[in-house]
Amino acid sequence: MTTVKKNSIDIVNGCIYSTNLIDFQFIKRGKVRDIYEVGDRHLLIVATDRLSAFDIVMAQPIPNKGKILTTISNFWFEKTSKIIKNHISDINIRSLFSSEELYKKINAQISIVAKLAPIKFEAVVRGFLAGTAWLDYLKNDSVSGVKLRKGLQKFERLDEPIFTPSTKAALGDHDENIPYEDMIKSLGYELAEEIKKTSIMLYKEAFEYSFSKGIILADTKFEFGLDSHGNLILIDEVFTPDSSRFWDKSTYQKGSEPLSFDKQFIRDYLNANSWNRKEEIYFPEKIINQTSERYKLAQEKLIGKS
Repeated sequence: MTTVKKNSIDIVNGCIYSTNLIDFQFIKRGKVRDIYEVGDRHLLIVATDRLSAFDIVMAQPIPNKGKILTTISNFWFEKTSKIIKNHISDINIRSLFSSEELYKKINAQISIVAKLAPIKFEAVVRGFLAGTAWLDYLKNDSVSGVKLRKGLQKFERLDEPIFTPSTKAALGDHDENIPYEDMIKSLGYELAEEIKKTSIMLYKEAFEYSFSKGIILADTKFEFGLDSHGNLILIDEVFTPDSSRFWDKSTYQKGSEPLSFDKQFIRDYLNANSWNRKEEIYFPEKIINQTSERYKLAQEKLIGKS
């Protein structure tokens, strides 16, 4: 008896946890995104509702997370297109699906993008002293080799945004902060400098806009690729609660942690429960719902209600 393969979605608690889209050639499953090939020149990316923390994928998804990430990213890709070209394609996505029902289920969290050669580094820009940057500063008065003035407090705004790249780790491994000089050695000065200048320009643009909407963009990360002509292109996601640290402007005060609209809430819960980052952990329903609500608030503050 022949088994007929079908498009399928793995639904967990009403959320899209993973996909199996036989209409397309499967490439890989990342921490959050499922990636498929569309012909020779494009990719289909599904932003699932999976959650990763400390580079580990959690067993429980977050309601509406994929839709929110896609909506926010598309907003920022459009808004920053005057600074740098991005990978979003205008191909008619609906025409690529054999099932109308399947398309309706996931169309709010899919994107068709150009297939590019990815840069094997994450471009991180920090405007405030938080997270691993604070720990680095306590030890060295610097962050990833960037010297800072003495006497800064935790969560304090830096005099100028700094560029602190990191490695792009494989699934299951951890990203590592590196000095900018290491990036230059790998990519060459010209390309590394273009990435650095573009990243800081993007951060400053988004910071001003977000600040006007009541959100402090404390730090963020970008990913870039190169097209066939060697042009730098913005890819992946941009200024989302997954890739950025969003703080409530009204609660901000240096030295104390502001209310966040990102997955710091989950990180704090894991740290408070002394999670060893190995054993599987399950969150109470209220933690899942509160995380979803914070993502939703980030979207509403930045671009209005969906």
